[in-house]
Amino acid sequence: MLAAIAGAHGVTGEVRLKLFGEGVAALSRYRSFNDGTLTLSKVRSDNKGGAIARFAEVTDRTAAEKLRGTQLTISRAEMPPLEDGEFYHSDLLGLPAVSHTGDPLGEVVAVENFGATDILEVKRPDGKRFMVPLTDEAVPEWDSERVVIVAEFVVT
Repeated sequence: MLAAIAGAHGVTGEVRLKLFGEGVAALSRYRSFNDGTLTLSKVRSDNKGGAIARFAEVTDRTAAEKLRGTQLTISRAEMPPLEDGEFYHSDLLGLPAVSHTGDPLGEVVAVENFGATDILEVKRPDGKRFMVPLTDEAVPEWDSERVVIVAEFVVT
C-alpha cells in the first residue's frame, strides 16, 4: 500500500491522499493502481505531508467521496528491488512472532516508525498487543516464516 484516499478535494474529482512511504515523488513513479482500476493523471504535494491527486476515472466530488478509505496498491513486481537489510512493511505483516526460546507470542499486525526506528506491533492470541523495536538486540532474526523476539523485550 502506497497511500490511502482520505476524501475529496474540491468539486472536480480530486482526492486528498494520506501517503505511506517516501512521499509524492515515490507515488508519482506509478500510473496505475489497484489492478488497473485507478489511473493517476496528476499528483502534487499538499505541503502538509500528504498529496492531492486526480484519477482519470474520477470526474466529480461525489465519485471522489465514494473512494474515501480506498488503499492505493501496486503489484509486488512493480516495486523497486530491495538492497541488503531493506524490507517492505508488508513482508512482516501477518508473520507469527516467537520468542528466542521458541515460545509463540502472536502475530505481527503493524509496523510503525515514529522517528527513531521501525517498531513491530504484535497481537497476542488473547487480543492484547505489545510493541518491540525492530533492532538486532530485540529482533535478532526474521524471515518469510517468522519473527524472533528476545524474551526480555516482550511486555507481559
